[in-house]
Amino acid sequence: MPETTPSQTVGPYLSIGLPWPDGPDVVPADEPAAIRIHGRVFDGAGEPVPDAMIETWQADADGRFDHPDDPRGAVASGFRGFGRCPTDPGGNYRIRTIMPGSLPGPAGSTQAPHIDVSVLARGLLHRVVTRIYFEDNDNSRDPVLASVPEARRGTLIATKTDEGYRFDVRLQGEGETVFFDV
Repeated sequence: MPETTPSQTVGPYLSIGLPWPDGPDVVPADEPAAIRIHGRVFDGAGEPVPDAMIETWQADADGRFDHPDDPRGAVASGFRGFGRCPTDPGGNYRIRTIMPGSLPGPAGSTQAPHIDVSVLARGLLHRVVTRIYFEDNDNSRDPVLASVPEARRGTLIATKTDEGYRFDVRLQGEGETVFFDV
């Protein structure tokens, strides 16, 4: 009888070159406005994913990007806005950053403060993309969040904890995180 091959066809090669020492630290430890975003990544069976990578991209506290693609023009604030954190054996990740500001949305709307998140993991041929909104902000007028069915919006909301904000990612199954086609 021939040997069976694993169903996993991709990775986990993320740990070879993607992490860097201060990747989870978007801001330094002494930043007075620092917040911590933490959570776990789960697979479709509800098991933690020990070899995923969380990448975050966000505006600064004024809702601006230090990037030439910011439609209002790049701001040389020195805020990199990008973080990268591998998950540990329990599927946990932690990012230290600041609360982003609101930013312009389509047709003159305003987007609520949010952080864009990419998740890379074993078995994914391409990254999946989602957003983190914060439960203690007014998210009611955000056009992207409003486009998500109300029953699923909770998968995009980080909850306040003693350690910062908790945001778990469920790649499949019950309570699957909403992912966007970008």
